[in-house]
Amino acid sequence: MDTDYTESDYQDIGLTDSLLYDKILGSLVGSAIGDAMGAPTEMWSRWDIGEEYGHVDGLDLVLREPSPEGPWDFNLPPGAGTDDTRWKALMINFVLSEHDLIPDGTAFQPEPRRFAAYLNGVYKRSVRDLKETAGLEPEPFEDNMRRLTWLQEWARVSRPYVEDDIDGYRNALSRFYGGEMACGGMLYAPVLGLSFPGRPEKAYAAAYDLGLFDLGYARDITGMTAALTAAAFAPDATTDTLASVLRDVDPEGFFRSRLLGRVAYQQYRQARAIVREARRVTEADMEEMTFRLPDGYPHDSLTFAQTLKAYELLNKAKQDAPFHAGEIHLINLTALLFSNLEFQSAMEFITNYGRDNDTVAAVTGSILGAMHGYSQLPRDQRELVVKVNREVLGIDLEQLGWELTEAVLGRR
Repeated sequence: MDTDYTESDYQDIGLTDSLLYDKILGSLVGSAIGDAMGAPTEMWSRWDIGEEYGHVDGLDLVLREPSPEGPWDFNLPPGAGTDDTRWKALMINFVLSEHDLIPDGTAFQPEPRRFAAYLNGVYKRSVRDLKETAGLEPEPFEDNMRRLTWLQEWARVSRPYVEDDIDGYRNALSRFYGGEMACGGMLYAPVLGLSFPGRPEKAYAAAYDLGLFDLGYARDITGMTAALTAAAFAPDATTDTLASVLRDVDPEGFFRSRLLGRVAYQQYRQARAIVREARRVTEADMEEMTFRLPDGYPHDSLTFAQTLKAYELLNKAKQDAPFHAGEIHLINLTALLFSNLEFQSAMEFITNYGRDNDTVAAVTGSILGAMHGYSQLPRDQRELVVKVNREVLGIDLEQLGWELTEAVLGRR
């Protein structure tokens, strides 16, 4: 793979081409690390995680049965993930196909109808593969059935969208994963942030347009997830940078909504309040708290006490379904603020809290990976995730990152 880039600046934000690639790859690998850290305990409670693993601060075996949205095989090695990483790969391939259609001199803007058609095509191939499964052994059928089932909810929505069947699309969207305000668009929105590095407004617009599976303010959160990822490319990005994006990027006018205003920004304020209250816990307060440090806990007892306080406040705000877009958004923002944008700290905070921890960590990992770059991620984790995704899962993160960088630079 040729990554011998010239050293021109990109989009007036001071990124050389090589640094742009480092940040794009960092976002993909950061997301995959988060996915892999949460994969063994996805949907578990904090208590169960502590009992089984002590404190999670790295990658472990994925000792769970396969599922359409989860891992696709039994007992995968450390570094393997779930549909969160598969969605990043799928979305990059769609973005690359869109770039192939761009006439010279035309700005890139992904088209929603082609996105829906692309998903329909992937789903049709999975149906074909299932029908062509040979032999009588059940395992190949189960394997192909998982691949089909992964996209069946999505295809049920995208099919009428492509066909201009307004009623069919509306009804299918209302049933998407049982009608829950699922975090559908958040699974792939970070890739749209990578497609518009340093341009959060453009990233928001693209993700919002492709948020075909989002209900209510979940679509705003999808746009905001892409915008935060794009903003993280700025070399001097801080928590204030992210706060400005949450406040100022609002092309659809959610702040002007009657009665509720912009829920996504209210959740930022809630996250900020949670972190402030958690940080107020002192060593004196710990005398009135009852807790035991988990096995292998690498930090001091005050940090653990403050983390427990943040978890307590997050529990009060949790939704009925852990994969609710609002809950994912709130935990993501809380982790970003609580960790002061430090990658490993944020991953540990999210993974040990539980709930839909692989998806939250994948979103947060996308943002912080873009901010710090691949070269600044934990070496053992980044190298293992790249290796396992390529050799075991068939996802070459380095190749995808390189091809997307080439597309962003207009060289594809």
